[in-house]
Amino acid sequence: MSNRAELAAAMPAILLHEGRWDGWYRHFDGAGALLDAHRVKTWCEFPDRGEWHYIQHNELIWAEGRTAVYEFGGKLEDDRLVWQTERFAGFGWQTREDVIMLRLERKDADDAYYLEMIAISADRLTRSRTWEWFQHGRPWKWTLCNEERAR
Repeated sequence: MSNRAELAAAMPAILLHEGRWDGWYRHFDGAGALLDAHRVKTWCEFPDRGEWHYIQHNELIWAEGRTAVYEFGGKLEDDRLVWQTERFAGFGWQTREDVIMLRLERKDADDAYYLEMIAISADRLTRSRTWEWFQHGRPWKWTLCNEERAR
């Protein structure tokens, strides 16, 4: 069975996110103050063969011209996507409501992880992503991301 077919059997809703997305990340502290905002261009792909079941490419773009580019792959293990990168490690799963959930341990912040919820609109043209950050077991910050399917 191909990687894509295995993923479709375990997490069919994730395939709805295939393609290119444009949006904004906005990070807030516990008082609701904006910590950072930047554009994001995301490309999600699901190869039929190879090491990864899922590959994500991100380009982050700040107003002052700074950029960052990331690419990472995830492997299907049982019914979860599993990631192990330089910046984070963790896993993702699908709810009965076709929402994608992630729990990712951060390697670039002491004793920190976040829970991410990704919900796609009924017309599959927009999606929202919410990250709830925890550090030392306590809520720390929140990230809101709204994206539109790129044409």
